Amino acid sequence: MKATYYKYILNFKQPSGTSRGVMTEKETWFLVLEENGKKGIGECGILRGLSADDRPDYEAKLQWTCTNIHLGKEALWEALMDFPSIQFGVEMAFQSLASESPFLLFPSAFTEGEKSIEINGLIWMGEAAFMKQQIEEKLAQGFRCVKLKIGAIDFYKELELLRFIREHFTPEQVEIRVDANGAFSLNEALYKLNKLYGFELHSIEQPIQKNNTDRMAELCKTTPFPIALDEELIGVFSLVEKEQLLQKIKPQYIILKPSFVGGFRGTQEWISLAEKHQIGWWITSALESNVGLNAIAQWTFLQHNLMPQGLGTGGLYTNNFDCPLEVSQGHLWYEKTKNWFFEL
Repeated sequence: MKATYYKYILNFKQPSGTSRGVMTEKETWFLVLEENGKKGIGECGILRGLSADDRPDYEAKLQWTCTNIHLGKEALWEALMDFPSIQFGVEMAFQSLASESPFLLFPSAFTEGEKSIEINGLIWMGEAAFMKQQIEEKLAQGFRCVKLKIGAIDFYKELELLRFIREHFTPEQVEIRVDANGAFSLNEALYKLNKLYGFELHSIEQPIQKNNTDRMAELCKTTPFPIALDEELIGVFSLVEKEQLLQKIKPQYIILKPSFVGGFRGTQEWISLAEKHQIGWWITSALESNVGLNAIAQWTFLQHNLMPQGLGTGGLYTNNFDCPLEVSQGHLWYEKTKNWFFEL
């Protein structure tokens, strides 16, 4: 078996804002396996400044992975514990190699085009007028669930945006999720949660910075509406540490990005623990290209979680790869008649 890796820069169609800053491009890496005339393709979806494996030796570890590909998927997964995005790329590449087609990793009613995955519409941070425009577009496109990035503009302007949605749509018509990306200070977080409560939100992701577990546990206990952990899960590698974190904080939900938490196997560990402790969960992409998004979507469908998932990021880039994934009426579909175009 031969393994090679390639760097690829994805260019955003428009600058995309979070509380951590504005992104214009996103780096990703592809792992390509070749054996007996077949190819397997995996994506190592690192997000600089956020991924646990954003380290100076990242490319060296990719090279090491290619050199030691003969060890196989399971042994490599264990050896790459500190590099969750490479764990995911390895899993994906081996699954791709073993499949009939490099991009048909998990055949199902989804890949047959018979069933879809409900997803949330993502509203990026920006000026209030820009955010309002995005909200109107998503609602017009038929999304039943929208997720707003908050924490970058004036808090009271954000409340006005939420008021705008609620003046036109009831919670039964549109579910609203907000994502603070850790933007609230420890002291003001509960005050802001109480202010947000009036808009009948589904949940808030990561209200405060990660690694403030005592305060996060307090917030999850006293919050007027559900809190979902996201960044908090990054860098928590062992099964014991994962369970300790959930038992201490007791969140209402956790959000799982396979590129951040060790691929399908790492995600499955979190799901098993969440269900053991009666914690809800859903899966989101981490701004991967359509290659990674495709693998995540196919696997997610098999988990039979009917909540809206965070899998609608394929249309963000000017130089993404043409693929059968299509968003329609707030659902992700796999259009069998469409072909892949993957070229590095």
